[in-house]
Parts: sequence; structure tokens; C-alpha cells
Amino acid sequence: MVQIERLTPRDAETALPALAELLKDAVDGGASVSFLPPLPLEEAARFWRQALQAMAEGQRVVLVARLEGALVGVVTLDLARVPNGAHRAEVQKLLVHSRARGRGIGERLMRAVEEAALEAGRTLLVLDTCRGYTAERLYRRLGWVEAGVIPNFALEPNGYCDTVIFYKQLAAPSPRA
Repeated sequence: MVQIERLTPRDAETALPALAELLKDAVDGGASVSFLPPLPLEEAARFWRQALQAMAEGQRVVLVARLEGALVGVVTLDLARVPNGAHRAEVQKLLVHSRARGRGIGERLMRAVEEAALEAGRTLLVLDTCRGYTAERLYRRLGWVEAGVIPNFALEPNGYCDTVIFYKQLAAPSPRA
């Protein structure tokens, strides 16, 4: 049974080793998520320390997936912090551990992050992924709309990937006061 939960600052330190291992597994397995393989575990932990600090400051939402108690997936929601962006957020770091893939965990995390966005008053979401990645098919299936493609955007071990930018309007924005 997979459980999706919102990480709290109190849970952050306990979750840090599993989050670092999850990021290392994804990057070393070929995911284009800001890092290049091989990813040292300490570098992965450093990233998560910063992300969890942003969560503690109310700038980010972190959702995790647990399978039989083990942390096997994560997705983050970076809340826009500019005055004209209070209605939007960016989905980042959708990761599912290689040993837990093929069970619908990524889809469940995406549905949960959309709910979390609405709870935070965010009605417009954006994200990006490399063209041809499994995630691209997932986003399309979940109703995300392609906004465009940036060629040669992300460096990968064997060259560059084109990045597809997606958005999803969750609800109509509230009128300006």
C-alpha cells in the first residue's frame, strides 16, 4: 500500500537520508533533474537540506510517497514568492525510486501536488522535463499542456536534451482586488 504524505519540518531530518538516496538513485539512473551522474550522496543531501529549509520557511511543499513504510517517491512544489505570482507555483523533483516504479506512484504524487497547490491558493502550475522522458507521457496523460520546447536546454552524460515546458491551470484565478 502506497501512502502519500506532506513532509513537515519536524519530519525533515529523519527523511533526509532517504531523500538523498532517492535523488542519487534518480540521477545515477539517468534522470535529468539538475545534477549529473555519478551524484555523490553528500551533494544530494546538501540539495535536500536547502529544499527542506525552504519548506520550513513556507516557500516549498514537499510530498513523499511511502511503500510499506519506506520513502520511495517525492515531489516538490516551489511557491512563487513575487507579488504578481501569488497564484502560481512550479512542480519540481518528481522522483520515484527505481525499485518502486511501475506502480502508479508518480501519478499519485502528481495528483497530490495539484491538491496541495490548490490548498496553498495556487491555481497555475508549471514544470519542465526532457523531451522523450517517461515523465513527459505522464504529464500529457494528466492533462498538462505543452507551452513550448527549449532545444539543448539540459546537459546530460551523452549530450543535451530538449526541455518541454508544461503548464496546468487548476482553477480560474481569482479576480484582482
